[in-house]
Amino acid sequence: MTAADARARFRSGLVTPTAGLAPGHTQANLIAVPVDWAYDVLLFAQRNPKPCPVLDVTDAGVPRTALAPGADLRTDLPSYRVWVDGSLHTECPDATPFWRDDLVAVLIGCSFTFESALLAANIPLRGTNVPMYITNRPCRPTPRLRGPLVVSMRPIPSELVPAAVDVTRLMPAVHGAPVHVGDPSALGISDLQHPDFGVPADLHPGEVPVFWACGVTPQAAVMASKPPFAITHAPGHMFITDALDSDYRI
Repeated sequence: MTAADARARFRSGLVTPTAGLAPGHTQANLIAVPVDWAYDVLLFAQRNPKPCPVLDVTDAGVPRTALAPGADLRTDLPSYRVWVDGSLHTECPDATPFWRDDLVAVLIGCSFTFESALLAANIPLRGTNVPMYITNRPCRPTPRLRGPLVVSMRPIPSELVPAAVDVTRLMPAVHGAPVHVGDPSALGISDLQHPDFGVPADLHPGEVPVFWACGVTPQAAVMASKPPFAITHAPGHMFITDALDSDYRI
């Protein structure tokens, strides 16, 4: 399906992880906050560019983005999370009832975008929603936002890890090269079979876990810092843009 096809299906009620959908199109994480918190989110992103590479920022109250003209950020993702005072208020397929005129939406690069480049390099991937883990690495805080780094993990055959690093480092706008390879305990992850978000991925013989910075990191900051209100994507349920993966390769 095309990016527009995928968004139309989500608008009609389809709820599914977006990994592998509309191949070749850039996917994005979403966080929308009241305008008086927008500077904090952007400063947090500037200080933590690896997990939070900003692709676009909307005007207050405008649910539109130049990354997909005609799309609606309130309806065109498969699943949303609504946060109140840092706690999850609800998860829903349509954020329209909760959208406010003072919300500024920030779209952040997603590692799903570089999966097509990994596949093109004959690096195998499997699963539809990668496991994601809250780590023991603190992000650089701002006066009002703080929280831990979140990472996504993909099992990679050991002999292909250098190629995976080379492929992804050329796409810094969608997290770039891995932040860690190997022993998950170095990130404070005690059990790969119990991710904080997404679904587990078994390690096959000869594979090693490879960890990339993840755009769910702002949600961990929301939980830790408790802003009064926020809307985000549900982990793994991204905004599929009209931009091409190749637009973000250097």
